[in-house]
Amino acid sequence: MELVASALDFPTSIAIDPEGAIYIAESGLPFGGALAGGAILQLDLDGKLLPVACGLRAPVNGLFCHGRYLIVSEGGNPGRITRINLDSHQRSTILDDLPGFGNYHTNMAVTGPDGKLYFSQGAMTNSGVVGLDSHDLPWLGEVRHNCDIPGYTIEVSGYEAETRDPRDGRAVRTSAFAPYGASVAHGMIEGRVPCTASIMRCDPDGANLELVAWGLRNAYGLCFLSDGRLLATDQGADIRGSRPISGCPDFLYEIRPGAWYGWPDFFGGRPLTRASDFVLAKHHNLPPPETPLFEFEVNSCAVKFAQIPRGFAHAGDLIVALFGDEKPMTAPEGPRVGRKLIRLSCRGWSPHPVRTPPVERPIDIAFDPSGKAAYVLDFGQFEMAPDKGIAAQRATGCVWKLPADFMEL
Repeated sequence: MELVASALDFPTSIAIDPEGAIYIAESGLPFGGALAGGAILQLDLDGKLLPVACGLRAPVNGLFCHGRYLIVSEGGNPGRITRINLDSHQRSTILDDLPGFGNYHTNMAVTGPDGKLYFSQGAMTNSGVVGLDSHDLPWLGEVRHNCDIPGYTIEVSGYEAETRDPRDGRAVRTSAFAPYGASVAHGMIEGRVPCTASIMRCDPDGANLELVAWGLRNAYGLCFLSDGRLLATDQGADIRGSRPISGCPDFLYEIRPGAWYGWPDFFGGRPLTRASDFVLAKHHNLPPPETPLFEFEVNSCAVKFAQIPRGFAHAGDLIVALFGDEKPMTAPEGPRVGRKLIRLSCRGWSPHPVRTPPVERPIDIAFDPSGKAAYVLDFGQFEMAPDKGIAAQRATGCVWKLPADFMEL
């Protein structure tokens, strides 16, 4: 294993073009004194990092190489998807004004077999209700932010969460799919696009935006398999906020057009234990909630993944990066979870350990088209402090080059 790039500021994405050129996206999150604003860098043969683009809306969550272009997912507020010409470095906007200013963001975009651009849009909340946990998120730090937008027409149940506003101490009641402090009775909310907690797609130029599927809390990683199926990692809900969800794992799903993946009342195809905690009424008006292909360990935080190409052992299987827990913000203190790579067999979805380089927070993996190596991206030193702040150190992100046999222990 070889360290080929270092001193990166909280990178999230790595992509390799057909000629083997390596591109890296820095998130632009200003943790640990890092400069604000996302950036795209090219790693040259001498190990130098060359600028391709800067000043992108943070956090940059996705990077995908399509021919002589890079497709960049800018989380931002609002979210945006940008195309960068690799020859001229000229930028053009594919989509703008995507939902933003919430818990999660515009995530990874990939090109499908039909030539359309598919991308995921995270939820604005942990579990459907704007709560005080949003005030504790270091990347948000606000009680008031945008509420979730359903992709399908829903009927809310009348569930309300009561919190005490930290600014003036008064009691506040908040309904699901409503702004902080807004209380709504039973009623229908029309689905619309763009929406949150979803997979959407559009033409390569951004036209004909449409919903593919709804009910994924935060589908951070997307990948089309060689057989044409679209898979996504979905990060499960946390024990935080006005509607905490306990013991929820992360999931790997096959994305089916028109499907519902259960959020915010079902997780992994299973409903919440108490019906009184449902925020949606008349679930039978929605498609049956999908069940996952695989459930990851609770708090492991499954992020990006890649299918192993021909020329490597276990070709066709998946290598998944597990970013790791964010305790004590998302769960009580306890042993660390994740922070490694795993291999998932596509013939039964069984997990297998692989050799993982000494990473802090693995977040993405890409395979060299030569079939001789893989590259693992490390986000860097990033931990949640006991006071719900962040203990992070800039310039600790890096890229590891792994030999073709790294999957064999």
